[in-house]
Amino acid sequence: MSVRERRSDRYPRVCRFLRRKYKQVFCFITISGAIAAIFPGCSPFYVLRAAYEEGKILWRREPITDFVDKKDVQGDTQEKLKLVLDVRQYARDVLKFNVGGSYSSYSQVDRPDLTYIVMAAPKTELRPYTWWFLIIGNVPYKGFFSREEADAEIARLKAQGYDTTLRTSAAFSTLGWFDDPLLSHLLRYDKAILSEIVFHELFHNTLYVKGQGAFNESSANFVGHRAAIDFFRARFGADSQEYARAVQIWNDEREFGHFIDELASTLGDLYRRKIPLEDKMRLREEVFARSKEEWQRRIADRPNHSFRGFGRRPLNNAVLMHYMVYLKDLDLFESLYEACSQDLGRTIESLRKAVDKGGDPFEAVRKWLDQHRQQTAAMRISSALSFRASWR
Repeated sequence: MSVRERRSDRYPRVCRFLRRKYKQVFCFITISGAIAAIFPGCSPFYVLRAAYEEGKILWRREPITDFVDKKDVQGDTQEKLKLVLDVRQYARDVLKFNVGGSYSSYSQVDRPDLTYIVMAAPKTELRPYTWWFLIIGNVPYKGFFSREEADAEIARLKAQGYDTTLRTSAAFSTLGWFDDPLLSHLLRYDKAILSEIVFHELFHNTLYVKGQGAFNESSANFVGHRAAIDFFRARFGADSQEYARAVQIWNDEREFGHFIDELASTLGDLYRRKIPLEDKMRLREEVFARSKEEWQRRIADRPNHSFRGFGRRPLNNAVLMHYMVYLKDLDLFESLYEACSQDLGRTIESLRKAVDKGGDPFEAVRKWLDQHRQQTAAMRISSALSFRASWR
């Protein structure tokens, strides 16, 4: 082979390399621009770090249909990958979610914890500290890809006198801006939890009310669990272990939600009392201690309860706000589900219509339910009067 031939053979490889690098740079610029638009108040370093980490996730994507057939993929993993595709199809075709290309691909994550979520609250108020972002509005948490950055934010908030909490998150939604992949570490969860997570995150793509963090998370929590229950019943039947597991997890969520409501009511009464700050702080610690003891007593004979660890972890207002954000008014959504004849598709459509006019979304759902009850009662009276008239 001549020198010229060797050189000409090298050109296609160089072109492919340059095209690949161009795509990487273009992808990074696009992601940086999108994140800068969503988080305009954040430092350039925060935006660049988020763009870099999101870019890695998106760049590593490969179709699940290709990945699932690889020889080194274990049987249990294959089942979960196929399950995710089925969940995605159910969300798209039955529940009419805005699925797009999300959860049709798989991405390997190279660390055990994906993101670090910071939350904060005043020491004598059950009110979350919020961060403001341009497109999504006020949110009661902020995510970091770096533990050091999250710790720095915690230190800043503590210096201002706030209670704080730090937790990790296994998944997040880009709200349809990108086609979110299935992240590798989600496969460590059982089928019921995995399905709930996918439904939860896909629902964020479908309905997201700007500046209403508690509504967005609690409604997605409700929909994620209810969708998992309906999905497993349709696929495996009401006698299956998968269905029973999904029902158990949802019952645990609702039970713990009721408990948190009770605790929040007790603390709210305390915080409204006109007593010295030192007394409030001492009394709240007593309330925290009693609440953990009470919860352990309630679930003493249920070692597999989803929230069995509550009594063993440190407690403050920020920790409570995490629970209150994700568990707020779950029974309200259950009432809507019952009003829609336990049809989750109808429930989601009614939910969308209820919040479409703006205002407090929780109050909008309550108003929808009140109107529905009034209409139902009027129809029953009208039907009874018609029956009586025809009988005569």
